[in-house]
Amino acid sequence: MDQSKKIRVLIVDDSAFMRKVLQSILAADPQLEVCGEARDGRDAVTQSEVLKPDVITMDINMPHMDGLQATEIIMSGNPRPIVVVSSESREGAEVTLKALELGAIDFVAKPSGGIDLDMNSVKEELCRKLKVASKVRVVRNATRSRLQQEIATSAPRTEPARTFEQSLKNGSINGAGAAAAPALARGSSKFPIVVVASSTGGPATLMKFIPYFPKDFPGAVVLVQHMPGSFTAQFSQQLAEVSQMKVKEAESGEIIVAGQLYICPGSHHMRVSPTGRVSLDDGPRIGGYRPCADLTLESAAEYAGPMAIGVILTGMGNDGSKGVQTIRNVGGHVIAQAESSAVIFGMPQEAIKTGAVDQVLPMEVIYNAIEKRVLYIFGAARVGAL
Repeated sequence: MDQSKKIRVLIVDDSAFMRKVLQSILAADPQLEVCGEARDGRDAVTQSEVLKPDVITMDINMPHMDGLQATEIIMSGNPRPIVVVSSESREGAEVTLKALELGAIDFVAKPSGGIDLDMNSVKEELCRKLKVASKVRVVRNATRSRLQQEIATSAPRTEPARTFEQSLKNGSINGAGAAAAPALARGSSKFPIVVVASSTGGPATLMKFIPYFPKDFPGAVVLVQHMPGSFTAQFSQQLAEVSQMKVKEAESGEIIVAGQLYICPGSHHMRVSPTGRVSLDDGPRIGGYRPCADLTLESAAEYAGPMAIGVILTGMGNDGSKGVQTIRNVGGHVIAQAESSAVIFGMPQEAIKTGAVDQVLPMEVIYNAIEKRVLYIFGAARVGAL
């Protein structure tokens, strides 16, 4: 985009007062300009087609047509980058996450009350996310019914869902046989730990990626997604609806077990303790992030050693780039999402720059690579190499 060209923003909100607040916030940024306003979802759809804005701020609760319906129509017809401006409540989290599934790029949570002073407290975040979203190459997304069907059948889409035990019995990957998993269990109390890090674009990507893991996956999966603490509990519920693995929001002190997916609470940093338990702390942001994926990746590497697997998915910034180096240093395996399938290539790209990434892959084949690595771990354990 021409650096001298301002980013044209369409404001969508049913409150005239909130539109005025957003207008004043955006007008103060020299890189942004408001090209139009819409008072409900129907108006948003019309204005989007006529004005062709670079990015849209989308309210959710509006008369006539809500923000969820408007997002679905815009993203399935004439797509534009959308940043949802939503409530921090549980209901707000639920519909915001649905909007992200439908193709919205990111969201900004309105502080409780939504008065002028409160919105000014998030103005830096709002302007930053609008600038990032404006650069995203949006594609026409599925309608909600098609998207739900796609997610429901996404793991794996090309064949009936199989268990990990069936993969072992097939013995088709790296020559691993059915005895490999029991051999690991006898030789070590530890098991593979997969740490998945994501940020902008993460929720929609994860709703399609996580279903690839079978219910009997013989390792633990730890997910670090940048989002407010008030959102991760709801996200864990929505992810559980499409996941074959058991999904839960991580709790401090609980023992990490194989076959379970843990979501780091958005209000805390998460580490894997030396005894294999969840360790949470609500300390300050690290490198601008809380949760910070680097901490989780580093602690998983220290605990699991070569059984640690790091996966860096879509996101803005460089979180994860330090942690993947630790995983590589202990003999673990690192995978980064390819630019072709990433909403934002920032986090994967920064990880790749470190030289610690073993594979760069589209989202659709990342699980296959994880499975191959786990089977390799089992085979190595069987012959005493781990």
